[in-house]
Amino acid sequence: MTGPSADDDPGASAAPGSEPSAGIRAGLRRLWRTGVVTSPVGNGGRSGAAPPETSAAGPADHGTPPPDAQVPRALQQVAAWSWRLLLTALVIYVAFRLAVDLRLVILPLIAALLLTALLQPLAARLRRLGFSPLLATWCMLLIALVVIAGAITLITNQIANQYPALFAEVQHTANELRHSLAGPPFHLSSARLGTLSKDLLHYISQHKALVAGTVVSGGKYVTEFLAGAILMLFITFFLLKDGARIWAWLISGLRPEARRRAADAGNQAWRALVNYVHGTVVVAAIHAVVIGVTIWLLGVPLLAPLVVLVFLAAFVPIIGILVAGGLAILVALATKGWVAAVILLCVLIVENQVEGHLLQPLVVGRMIKLHPLAIILVLAVGAIIAGVPGAIIAVPVAAVISYAWPALRGRPPGG
Repeated sequence: MTGPSADDDPGASAAPGSEPSAGIRAGLRRLWRTGVVTSPVGNGGRSGAAPPETSAAGPADHGTPPPDAQVPRALQQVAAWSWRLLLTALVIYVAFRLAVDLRLVILPLIAALLLTALLQPLAARLRRLGFSPLLATWCMLLIALVVIAGAITLITNQIANQYPALFAEVQHTANELRHSLAGPPFHLSSARLGTLSKDLLHYISQHKALVAGTVVSGGKYVTEFLAGAILMLFITFFLLKDGARIWAWLISGLRPEARRRAADAGNQAWRALVNYVHGTVVVAAIHAVVIGVTIWLLGVPLLAPLVVLVFLAAFVPIIGILVAGGLAILVALATKGWVAAVILLCVLIVENQVEGHLLQPLVVGRMIKLHPLAIILVLAVGAIIAGVPGAIIAVPVAAVISYAWPALRGRPPGG
């Protein structure tokens, strides 16, 4: 008579020498009967039951929503945009600080880009006429150097020739000013003016270190300016000669579609920069003609230096004409008296308003296709962030971005 089998008695243990899996099957059946395991052992015990934690999830696990589901959708989007904007602002700030530290390279590079944008159309025309790239580049660079050297020579010669007359006129105006201050309503006597002069000399003697530091800083700036000018000429030469090849090399590592978009964006950005420079030259010429005619009619000396200064200052929108015009007013006051200075001041105020509300928006804005309000706001932001350099590059940077960004996205400008 045989004893009970392991199948009849779930609690029986496997006999020595029996199949090792019999005890395992018996244990699983016992767990199934008590409810711990929810699926029976089938197919002769060949398929084991899943562990409780994976086979049966409690009702509480299905009913608990993920943490993000408890946050409103709008707040999730705001948070996602916020940290991305903060990261972008941090990158821009770091790039700006790096540009400030590398200003001896960045500023000549920017100046070279502007000068290249001015000369490149003429160089391209020479190439179409049969000039080699090297010859066309040298011709344009030599023309630019001749113009700059001619302007400097004209300024220095006029200052040297008119210096005696200028000194006499300044002395005469100073005497008239002294007599005017001695009368009503100021009643400043000669003794009082002498005391003020002594106080000024005493202040300068007490702050010799500050004055010496200012002189040393001025010499340092002159050295930096000369080094930057030389670097600008080198960069301009290579941009005129190999600008297209340099850009093609910079984007050569991109994928074909990205390279096509980058090339299109570069062409659009360069067209915007060329239009901006040409528009600014037109505005500067208008300023120089108006201020020059006014100075000539008033008989103010140093006509050529002041006209050249006004022309160059026009490349700093709104702010530049104020600085150059202020210097012209001082010269007019020192040589022709306060009546001429007031007349020139009125012309300068009108010029400033015309530039801000008519010339910049209509001439420059039409050539680079930016709204007048956008130009004024961009100028303000650039001046606040980076001062005079920021005001110089604010509008061209905005124009370049407005042209290049649609091309990078595969759409034409304004599309």
